[in-house]
Amino acid sequence: MHRPVLPAAALALALAACAPAEPPDPVWPGEAPPAPERMPDGTCQAREVTPAIYEHVMGEIQVVQAEIAEDGTVVRPPIYRRAPVPKVVKPRGELRFEAPCPEQLTEEFLASVQRALAARDDYSGPVTGRLDAPTRAAIRAYQKERGLDSAQLSIETARSLGLIATPIDEIEALDAG
Repeated sequence: MHRPVLPAAALALALAACAPAEPPDPVWPGEAPPAPERMPDGTCQAREVTPAIYEHVMGEIQVVQAEIAEDGTVVRPPIYRRAPVPKVVKPRGELRFEAPCPEQLTEEFLASVQRALAARDDYSGPVTGRLDAPTRAAIRAYQKERGLDSAQLSIETARSLGLIATPIDEIEALDAG
């Protein structure tokens, strides 16, 4: 009995179709991260919004409204019952910070970000030049250690990685202080 042999290219295509898709981004599930907003002075700012966090605590809920006479006297007081009610534990927050503009985020620049983070043991993935989920997770980890909990690259981080020049007036201000 003779079996047909699949050409290597057809076999590779069949196997590629079975490969798992890239995992969803845990930072912005189902959508791309927001692009930095261009400011009138030509710089760009990223915006990081943190949602409010609620927890349920026991409280009182009015179940029967008070009955009040026309002269203002209370005929029947309101009736309350104890029940869980939402309480804001952490209010919604919005943080804005200077970020590289979209045209600066070239494949070469992003590859340099990946290499710089890898040199600091914050990124272990391949150098792809893409702002993919592993790269954003590494950016978040690096920046979080420095007080910025965001997966959007800040200008300050790019400077600390040696990827964007620091203006001379900022260096002079640091030297004077």
